[in-house]
Amino acid sequence: MKKIFIICSKAFYGQISPIKETLEKNGWEIYLPNSYENPNAENEWYAKGDEEHAKMKGKMFRMSRKKIKEIDAVLTLNFDKNGKKNYIGGSTFIELYEAFMEGKTLYLYNDIPEGLLYDELKGFSPNVINGNLDLVK
Repeated sequence: MKKIFIICSKAFYGQISPIKETLEKNGWEIYLPNSYENPNAENEWYAKGDEEHAKMKGKMFRMSRKKIKEIDAVLTLNFDKNGKKNYIGGSTFIELYEAFMEGKTLYLYNDIPEGLLYDELKGFSPNVINGNLDLVK
């Protein structure tokens, strides 16, 4: 069974379930974002102070790296957020970079967002599926 890691801003966690179900029907084993079960985790880390937040953020990056080594592909959910079209945040960008460096297949749910990291994202040569999950092969 092929394995895919869904990555995105925690603001998009509410949109994962139907996408996950479709991918599972299409034969994929799904790896979910690290804090999917507790979307408020980062706020909890902040409340414990900067040092604890930094320690947990590092732990999340290491967890993502481990997942990326185990999977075949990454699907980035990049929806509009706070007026930014097709938003990809810093942590998601790092996960995409890790997957690119590991030679994994990269999918973007929507077009590459315009902005500071456009050229870098374009350089990863992601497969833009424009919401068509049947293109995730």
